[in-house]
Amino acid sequence: MSKGYLAGSLFMAKRRFYRKVYQKGRGRRIIFIFKIFGFCLFLFISGVSFLFFYYGRDLPQPEDFNERELFQSTKIYDRTGKVLLYEIYGEEKRTWVDLEKIPDFLKNAVIATEDKNFYRHPGVDIKSVIRAVMIDLKLGQPIQGGSTITQQLIRSSFLSRQKTIKRKTREVILALELAHKYSKDQILEWYLNQIPLGSNCYGVESASETFFKKSVSDLSLSEAATLAALIRAPSYLSPYGKHKDKLIIRRNYVLDRMVEEGYITEKQAEQAKKEKLRVNPIRQSIKAPHFVFYVRDYLMRKYGKEIIETKGFRVYTTLDWGLQKEAEKILKEEAKKNRVYNAYNDALVAINPKNGQILAMVGSADWYATSSLPKGCKPRVNCRFEPKFNIATLGRRQPGSAFKPFVYATAFQNGHSDKEIVIDERTDFGVWNGKHYIPQNYDGKFRGPVTLREALAQSLNIPSIKVLINMAGISKSIENARKFGITTLNKPDSFYGPSIVLGGGEVRLLDMVSAYGVFATEGLRVPPVSILRIEDPQGNIIEKPEPTPRRVLEEKPAQLINSILSDNEARAPLFGYHSALYFKDYQVAVKTGTTNDFRDFWAIGYTPSIVVGTWVGNNDNSPMRGAFLAAPLWRKFMLKVLPTLPKERFTPIAPDTEE
Repeated sequence: MSKGYLAGSLFMAKRRFYRKVYQKGRGRRIIFIFKIFGFCLFLFISGVSFLFFYYGRDLPQPEDFNERELFQSTKIYDRTGKVLLYEIYGEEKRTWVDLEKIPDFLKNAVIATEDKNFYRHPGVDIKSVIRAVMIDLKLGQPIQGGSTITQQLIRSSFLSRQKTIKRKTREVILALELAHKYSKDQILEWYLNQIPLGSNCYGVESASETFFKKSVSDLSLSEAATLAALIRAPSYLSPYGKHKDKLIIRRNYVLDRMVEEGYITEKQAEQAKKEKLRVNPIRQSIKAPHFVFYVRDYLMRKYGKEIIETKGFRVYTTLDWGLQKEAEKILKEEAKKNRVYNAYNDALVAINPKNGQILAMVGSADWYATSSLPKGCKPRVNCRFEPKFNIATLGRRQPGSAFKPFVYATAFQNGHSDKEIVIDERTDFGVWNGKHYIPQNYDGKFRGPVTLREALAQSLNIPSIKVLINMAGISKSIENARKFGITTLNKPDSFYGPSIVLGGGEVRLLDMVSAYGVFATEGLRVPPVSILRIEDPQGNIIEKPEPTPRRVLEEKPAQLINSILSDNEARAPLFGYHSALYFKDYQVAVKTGTTNDFRDFWAIGYTPSIVVGTWVGNNDNSPMRGAFLAAPLWRKFMLKVLPTLPKERFTPIAPDTEE
């Protein structure tokens, strides 16, 4: 055996030995690496489990989300429910809308930009989370989001917006639980009704109504993309802010994402991009403002501010929007005409006497006319015209002769007839308030013997005071006025004295119109009603007033008042045969009133179907020039409303009453 052969054999043996040792070592290294990997995986899973356990303690349950009540604004409508008069809300202006009423292109716009895998992931998009974590690690601070729609919903519902490991962990846990418990459509519906979109708007319906003055179901593709664009930065991108150009850029990005995801075509996107962004003015719309705030005050008193601002009540009022618009137009026009008489303000109330429902209420000549205030005027001090002050419900003014029907009705109630005679002559009624009370008639004349019918129809002062003292009685007349609905005669009867029949006590226009309704219904009192019903967001009735008429005056005295106040022949000697109080084709009862020094003008008239009262004057109680300024605007309104009502007539006077 040669030395070369031995050397070769030895070399091969060594090689096999080293190969065996190497392979054995390599196997150990692989095992070692697997052990290290397994240990790291164990640590990772343990760490994640610890985080989930530690930060997941005392978390809300998915059931809590379903039971959670979102704040919704209260909406006030007209009687048809089709005209939104006003919306009451606190920090969150929201109107809930079901998912099926939200157009598909709005849903798709939100999904395309906020969570393209929404219908495919279990509530958390792992790829997005990893990508966001890598970017955050690279930047050294938590900036990137990566949150799904479900996570955003959880964060806005239960968690803060602070970017911490604790918040993120809790967010992921709840998102997974929520996605497991509820359908994707349910989660999307919650999300679209909850997201903040700027200008106190929460949810797509509220934002659509605010920005575009339409329901979300009527949005165009461009408008839907605009709402989706606002989600990222509602304050910065606000249509009312300084970055409207950025909003348009973001809207176009949303449209591009919709094309990429296959929701719309490029042609649709280009057409939507060309659509000009038209946004509703920022000022909240208020229709029938004096009436609306009258209703709002009632709601606040009964239910409280928090309830009204958050529970989403739907308030259907008694207001007739058509009549309201006519009233506002007429009063604005007449107020401008009356300035030549130093008369700057007016008001109107219309009520259905059969059920007390307020059909129209205008508390001043023009709610928005702040610029027409006299220079240097101080509200409630020297202002002739205060637009926001509701004369109809808050103003206390003397009614003049408009109070007389209450006194005559009391006399008739006491058994007196309209054919009885009183003497119209100069009369000293004794000392009242420290001086002799010697009143005059409107024209300064005396007519001698007159019937009670003539005295009331022509509004004669001296006969009316005699009726008050000798036939009706001061205390009983005031008591009747209170029963009829006058709420402001709160002083002792002795304070008013005989001047009460000439309007010596302060009253409210709303009360006067309601009180005249007692005559229209032949003695039945129905308090004013402003609300038909109140519903919660689910349509359950919260309140439905059903006023019950109460008899406060017998039929015959009421029928006598109706007969006299609609007797054109009896009032003609003072007013003429074709005055503003006369309607050829309708039987209308009406009474005017004028106070001393012409500080207040009134006209209150009615049929069996409607009572309308008007007032003309100045807020600072300064005197006016002219006469009967309230009658023309009252007539204009009646000419508009009478053709819309049944042509009813008053019940004729019973024969035994005329004897």
